[in-house]
Amino acid sequence: MKRRDMMRTLQRAASSLALWSLGAAAGAVERLRKSTAEWKALLAPQAFAVLFEEDTEPAGSSPLNDEKRKGTFVCAACFLPLFDSAHKYDSGTGWPSFFDVLPEAVGTRRDFKLILPRTEYHCARCGGHQGHVFDDGPKPTGLRYCNNGVALRFVPAGEAFPELRT
Repeated sequence: MKRRDMMRTLQRAASSLALWSLGAAAGAVERLRKSTAEWKALLAPQAFAVLFEEDTEPAGSSPLNDEKRKGTFVCAACFLPLFDSAHKYDSGTGWPSFFDVLPEAVGTRRDFKLILPRTEYHCARCGGHQGHVFDDGPKPTGLRYCNNGVALRFVPAGEAFPELRT
């Protein structure tokens, strides 16, 4: 096994262990567990890399940045509703940003990948990495949930949500 592959495997294992605590933080959301192979078969390569390898898409690359319609943003992996469009705003960062999440939709943990600690958040159901939350957002929460667009899917108001993946 190459060093890079070993490090990635260790990172995934550490992420999985840390995500056990997300279920408790997320409350009543029932966890969805799939193998790496199952997720890879369901998701585009970039979505898999962001959601399950904690990659980051380039700033300004997501069409969801410009999404202004009423609706709901759901996890691109399991389709759990995460954000109401009423909570979306233009943060100027190049990533879709929200000042609040739907109840019990995400869990958080500390991230030291850039040396300085940050708070990352994951889908409470499948554990898919969504982005990072910062304390420089607008009122009323003062929070900025900075999301990878490829980790989300938009469902316009009035359209049916996709069925939760099983």
